[in-house]
Amino acid sequence: MRIRRYFEAAASLLLTVSILCSCAGGEASDESSESGEGTEEAYEQTLTVEDMEYYTRYKDQGISINVYNWGEYISTGADEGTLNVNAEFTKLTGIQVNYTTYPSNEDLYSKLKNGGASYDVVIPSDYMISKMINEKMIQPIDLDNIPNFKYIMDNFKNPAYDPENLYSVPYTWGTVGIIYNTTQIDVPEEEIDWDILWDETYADQILMFDNPRDAFAIAEIMEGFSLNTEDHDELIIASERLKEQKSVVQAYVMDEIFDKMAAGDAWLAPYYAGDALTILEENEDLAFVVPASGTNLFVDAMCIPVGAKQKEAAEMYINFMCEPDIAFANIDYICYSTPHSAAFEMLDEETQNDPVSYPSDEYLAENTTVFVNLSDEANAQMQTLWTEMKSAQPENSNQWIVPVFLILCVLAMIGILIRRYIKNKKDIF
Repeated sequence: MRIRRYFEAAASLLLTVSILCSCAGGEASDESSESGEGTEEAYEQTLTVEDMEYYTRYKDQGISINVYNWGEYISTGADEGTLNVNAEFTKLTGIQVNYTTYPSNEDLYSKLKNGGASYDVVIPSDYMISKMINEKMIQPIDLDNIPNFKYIMDNFKNPAYDPENLYSVPYTWGTVGIIYNTTQIDVPEEEIDWDILWDETYADQILMFDNPRDAFAIAEIMEGFSLNTEDHDELIIASERLKEQKSVVQAYVMDEIFDKMAAGDAWLAPYYAGDALTILEENEDLAFVVPASGTNLFVDAMCIPVGAKQKEAAEMYINFMCEPDIAFANIDYICYSTPHSAAFEMLDEETQNDPVSYPSDEYLAENTTVFVNLSDEANAQMQTLWTEMKSAQPENSNQWIVPVFLILCVLAMIGILIRRYIKNKKDIF
C-alpha cells in the first residue's frame, strides 16, 4: 500500500516536470531530459493539527510519558518520507516518549499485574481491556481531553468490551486469517479453511499461535462453538482438537510467524490481516485468506493504567494519535484497518475496497466475533488445558514404536522360557 502511493506521487511529479519543461521549450527542455535532473522527488507525509494551542500545555516542563505497545505497531519514520510519530509528538508538545514493546496481551497483563513498571499509555486488545476493567487495572479516560475522538467511526464506539467508552479509544482493528505459500499449497483460495492447519500433507510446515485465546478460537470455529464460550465441555473438546493438531505443527510462535513465512521456512500459519499484508510485500509467493467459516474480529485500543503518573499528558498523547495525519501515518505503516474516519478517507480506493483489510459489512456481521473477557473460571480452565496440550506428546505412530518393541521383547523372552521348560521336561522323561 505504501509503495503504491510512492509511485503515484512520483508519477504526478514527473508529469508536472514534463509540463514545465515543455513550457520552457528548446534546449533547456532537451538538457533536462538528457540529464534526468529534477524529474523525481520523494513522497513525504506531513503533519497538520487543528488546534496547536491544545498541545502547548506542557512545553518546557521536562515531562515524559511511558508508552507500552505491540512490536512494529507505530510509524517510526523508517520508510523514507514517513512520519516518526513519537518524535513528532515530542517536537509538538515538549513531552518525551519512553516507548517499549510487548509480544502478546498476556505479557502486557503480567507486566502490569506484577507492578514491574509504570506506564501511562498501553494498547491492549478487546478481551484484555474488559479483563483489566473488571480487575480495576485501567482507569476512566476524560474524553473532554480527547477532542479527536470525534473521528472514531460509530460502529467502533461503545463496544462490548467497553460498553460506555469509559476506558478506551480504538486504535486499529482487523481479522484473523491464514497466510500460505502459493508455491507449496496447491489449493484454490476459496477452498482454504481452518482445517488446512490440521492437514498431515503439510506436517512440519504449519505454524500455530502461541497464545491460548487465539488458538482456542480457531478450534472453536471448527467445532461450531462461540468464540466466547465458557462451557466446560466445549473447552475440553476444543483442546482435544488442538491436541490432534500438535503432530503436524512445526512451532508455536507469535511475532516469529513474520520471519518464518517471509523466509519460506514454513508454508501455513494463522495470522493477523495487517501483519499478513506487510509480509505479502516482502514475499510475492505468499497469499492470505480470511476463511469463509468465520473468524475473530479484534480491536486494539489505547488505555491508561491505574497508577499512571502523567494522566493528562497520556490523554494528550491519545488525542495526538487520533490526529488525522498521525492516524493515517500509523495505519499506512502497519497496514492494519483503521476505525478513524478521516484516516480511512485518506487511503487510496484500492485499499478501501480490499476484502482483506476491509471485509464487507455482511461478512463482518455474519462471520466475525469480537472477543470479550471470560470468567476467571473459564480463563483458568483454558490456561490449564493449553498447558496440558503443549506438554503432551504428539499423537502419531512413532510414539508406539518403543512400547511395541518392549512388548515383542517380553513375548520373545516368554517364548524362550517356554521352549526351555518343554525341552527340560523331555530330558527328564
